[in-house]
Amino acid sequence: MTAAPPIFDATIENFQSQVMQASNDVPVLVDVWSERSEPCKQLMPVLEKLASDYQGRFRLARVNADQQQDLVASLGVRSLPTVILVKNGQAADGFNSALPESEIRAILDKHVAPPEADPYEEAHTLWEAGDPEGALAILTELNRKSPDDLKVLIDLAQLKAELGDLETAEQIFDSLPPEEKLQTQARQLAARLKFMKQAGELTPVEELEKTLAADPENPAALHQLALQHVLRENNAEAMDLLIRLIRADAGYKDGIAKTTLIELFDKLGNNNPDVRTYRRKLYTLMH
Repeated sequence: MTAAPPIFDATIENFQSQVMQASNDVPVLVDVWSERSEPCKQLMPVLEKLASDYQGRFRLARVNADQQQDLVASLGVRSLPTVILVKNGQAADGFNSALPESEIRAILDKHVAPPEADPYEEAHTLWEAGDPEGALAILTELNRKSPDDLKVLIDLAQLKAELGDLETAEQIFDSLPPEEKLQTQARQLAARLKFMKQAGELTPVEELEKTLAADPENPAALHQLALQHVLRENNAEAMDLLIRLIRADAGYKDGIAKTTLIELFDKLGNNNPDVRTYRRKLYTLMH
């Protein structure tokens, strides 16, 4: 069945079916206009834009007052433009001038159903609000419907990792196409998974800090404390410790400080201000 067009010309013949009856399903905004009226010509493109923006949540019925005089008379129109919002077969609202778009939106929003929530955005809202399980349920369903959606797959892997299921997270990452693994989001995920796998192998923060208080250039303590800060999202502190390690012993574990720093850059992305700062510091040290 073909969806009804969001904008159409209303006539005395189709008004009952296309406006009055149809308004039981979706509100209909009736615009009575004339080519001879300058305010009408100003208003029409605004209404057409709104009909497009609202994506079918209301329909715009255009009534040419010069051609549909009997219909105009039956509607009791006394001035142009006249705009009537019909809902459930009744006139629910309206106005009689070329209002600004914002005011028309305010009128529409009192009567028109809100847009359906984007499930992907809803998942991220739950995630950011501290409900990873809720986010996971939505993303799992999205993945079931669209198994090739790579952004959903990457988010699923990240959520699985956050919930402690690193094995599944790595399986999802490994299933990504090779070219996708080179993209920024996938590289960030790979770095995050690597850091999370190291979490269980680290010495407690208090012990590392005691070691560094006694030996400020201890390479193992500098590296492990940097990783502890990464896991706590204290990224600037982690980068600072890695720079310290490079200064103290650039060759420690085959240059692991530089490698870890670059992985952290990947995890955070190039737009992160700390990344820009410490990338410059790394460049200075290397040259």
